[in-house]
Amino acid sequence: MTQDIILYWNEVALDANKESHTSGNDGGMVNGPTLSSRAMAIVHLAMYDAFVGTSGSLLTSYTGTGSITNGSVSAAVSAAAHATLCALFPSQKATFEQKHKKATITGTTDEINAGHTFGQSIANQILFLRKDDPNASDDGYSSYPSHGTHRPDPINVNQGYHAPFYGRRSDLFASSTRYALNAPPQPYETDANYKKALKQVRGKGIAAELMGTLPTTYSKRTVDETLIGIFWGYDGAKKLGTPPRLYNQIIKKIAEEQRNTLEENAHLFALINVAMGDAGILAWEQKYHYNYWRPVLGVREHDSSMGFVGTGTSDIDNDCDPLWLPLGAPSTNEKGKPNGTPHFPAYPSGHATFGGSVFEIAKKFYALKGKDLQPMFDTVSFVSEEFNGESFDNNGVVRPKHYRKFLRGFDQMIEENGFSRIYLGVHWSFDAFGLGSDGKPDFTQNIGGVPLGINIANDVFNGGLGIKKSIVKGVKP
Repeated sequence: MTQDIILYWNEVALDANKESHTSGNDGGMVNGPTLSSRAMAIVHLAMYDAFVGTSGSLLTSYTGTGSITNGSVSAAVSAAAHATLCALFPSQKATFEQKHKKATITGTTDEINAGHTFGQSIANQILFLRKDDPNASDDGYSSYPSHGTHRPDPINVNQGYHAPFYGRRSDLFASSTRYALNAPPQPYETDANYKKALKQVRGKGIAAELMGTLPTTYSKRTVDETLIGIFWGYDGAKKLGTPPRLYNQIIKKIAEEQRNTLEENAHLFALINVAMGDAGILAWEQKYHYNYWRPVLGVREHDSSMGFVGTGTSDIDNDCDPLWLPLGAPSTNEKGKPNGTPHFPAYPSGHATFGGSVFEIAKKFYALKGKDLQPMFDTVSFVSEEFNGESFDNNGVVRPKHYRKFLRGFDQMIEENGFSRIYLGVHWSFDAFGLGSDGKPDFTQNIGGVPLGINIANDVFNGGLGIKKSIVKGVKP
């Protein structure tokens, strides 16, 4: 089989994500959900423009660079990928050198040299465009400890804050506006939507060993819901990396099953990763705007007698449990490390925003191509590395390999991905989406990460015959 040079370097980039979260090297500008989505956007934009400029494609260039007629496509794409990866993950340069040597590069010597030079030029342009991006540091940030606001996880009080300035200060990659969400429900007993979400996550997201403490009126997490929660995890764990890696793996499987052309893969993977780049920016901007607390605080401090300014009582509300703990974001492949809650505010969910953007892009992309993916979804299964027969939980127990089908296609993926965070007890339902009167997700409400992700997807996808460069700037300090 002829090597698809886009998928080849996509795999190299995903391995780099995994390695950086395993070794801890290069973490300053590539680790965590925000910076890893930024890195993938940069790599795929460089590959995309290198392809467009050497292939004769009618797709438009992101950088506005002209094309060359005598350049090897595979040499250009490889040079662009190699150069951006080396800049982003310098400790892995030796690996990238080996991968570059193993890449299938075709053409005459002159064509290969011309393509290589062109690809390097594109990489330098993309890196220059993003050179002033902020990092994920919390230096200079402080959060006021009031009712309803995000604070560190009681399990890990020294966790700090991830990327408090990143969203607001970052320029967008391709979106034409800084999409904003409606406010989440007020974190009080009197807000019916909040109360419903609290009871849901207390029952569905509780730590397994505490399940017996739930009131009998609560709906408990099922076995399949536990699996769903962990399946979509990828919470920066060793040998796994971050959610953008999982979403790329899913789209890669679909691209292979659909036998995408090289042009289709150059376009599709640039679209999804640019959308996730903007999702990481806009979700984190909204997170620190609303600064909403996580269930581990909301459930434990639900009664008015709890928290920093409590009112004394002799009988706390039965919907409050001061000792409640979540199943937690899985500390996969790290024996002895407790599961916990991520170190950034809840609203909106990053998982939901990333997933909404990726799967909505994919839905539109294949519909435009006139491809019916339902026969594939009826037969093809997907494997998460959380359940690959090799990864182990924080007790050192290897999880079995699980093959999962999504018979309703991308819509099912969006929903499961959103609900998964409730089943881990790290998010409220409204962090992902509003719910209709029937309890099912309602994406038309401007509530949560899924609508935010869909807005980003629509904007990025509708940018014309290619990927447009955003002119929307961040707010600089």
